[in-house]
Amino acid sequence: MSFIKKAIFTFLIFFNGVINAESILIQNATIYDGKNNDGFIGNVLIEDNKISRVSTANLRGDLVIDATGKILTPGIIPTDSNIGIVEIGALSVTRDDSSDLYQIGFSIYDAFNPNSVLIPWNRSNGITSTLSLPQYTDSPIGGLGSFFVLDSNLKISGSKDVAMIGRVGGSGGESRAETFSIMEDLLEFASSLDSRDMGSYKEIAELIEDSPIAETMELHPRDITALHRLVNDDLPLIINANRASDLLKLIDLKEKYNLNLIIMGAQEAGMVARQIAESDTPLIINPINNIPGSFDELAANIELAGNLEKLGITLMFNAPRSHNYHLVRQGAGVAVANGMSYAAAIKALTLSPVEVFNLGERGEIVQGKIADLIIWDADPLEPSSMPEKVFINGKDIDLTSRMTRLTDRYTKNKEEPNGYRN
Repeated sequence: MSFIKKAIFTFLIFFNGVINAESILIQNATIYDGKNNDGFIGNVLIEDNKISRVSTANLRGDLVIDATGKILTPGIIPTDSNIGIVEIGALSVTRDDSSDLYQIGFSIYDAFNPNSVLIPWNRSNGITSTLSLPQYTDSPIGGLGSFFVLDSNLKISGSKDVAMIGRVGGSGGESRAETFSIMEDLLEFASSLDSRDMGSYKEIAELIEDSPIAETMELHPRDITALHRLVNDDLPLIINANRASDLLKLIDLKEKYNLNLIIMGAQEAGMVARQIAESDTPLIINPINNIPGSFDELAANIELAGNLEKLGITLMFNAPRSHNYHLVRQGAGVAVANGMSYAAAIKALTLSPVEVFNLGERGEIVQGKIADLIIWDADPLEPSSMPEKVFINGKDIDLTSRMTRLTDRYTKNKEEPNGYRN
């Protein structure tokens, strides 16, 4: 190769590296960093896929975005969605959230669809990643949820089987006494398992034959492996329960079996808030609830989030299961309107899920964290506010969705027939 060709080749490699290494500076934003701090005006520098600096001093970047008057937050992380595993709830052919064979060990991870139409829609409303959960199984403990980054890459980015789910109470349909008995029998069985017993499926199958509860429930080796993880590997367990007496029983089970318990629903948590705080049990609540939806929720109170925050209880939010998981921020706004601090509400949407479910270097605007960031046109806890920019892994994400395309189709080129509009 001639000297000139070598020089050109070297230059092209260098030039390509410079282009790929372009830094992004977001300046003059009102920053809510996710750490329960009040907002402050500052600058954030993104290099590669991470936040390299956060400062109130002037910074330099290759691409500068002026966010004066805008709010910058970490990306929102729903903790109770089925994004990527359900398209239309009423059509079974679009659902991958249940199993006819497995119960406790059923995992939805391999069914995740990065091209789901729900992803662009929720992403354009500030959702950058999600904890997707399966349907409840026939077992009071059963089903594994996974964490997914909503970047639409076919090579799925996320963490497999980060939480197990379960339920107690009105949503289950069976006797509470039976539910708690089965739950305790399963946990007692799991506690008796030794790691050396988990060497092969054959060995696990023999354990099932020797266990009345495992054999009666027709558990499979995959189920037993998941149970073993629950008791021995600190796997988070999300139990849906609302009645105050049920919450106390769950706390007892947490302490007896050293469970990493998270309670979802918890509409009567205000009645036993002191015990929840002392047990250090995080909650996932819908702060919009103010009227009982069942006899398990007679003490529902719209001031619940603010009252629980004062006791130092870790809170996260959920929304009714639909396509609009971004409505968790509306719920957060209602919580703030009824006594919760603004910064704590932002934390409940962003950093708290990361800390509770061990989701890695996300959820806050701090040097060294992955740059999942949202620039909002106005207050993100107002339903009418929308993201102007969404960054996932430091990349500026296209906010086009099916909804924006439909809007464009029927509001532009009106002189043409509908069928000829792009």
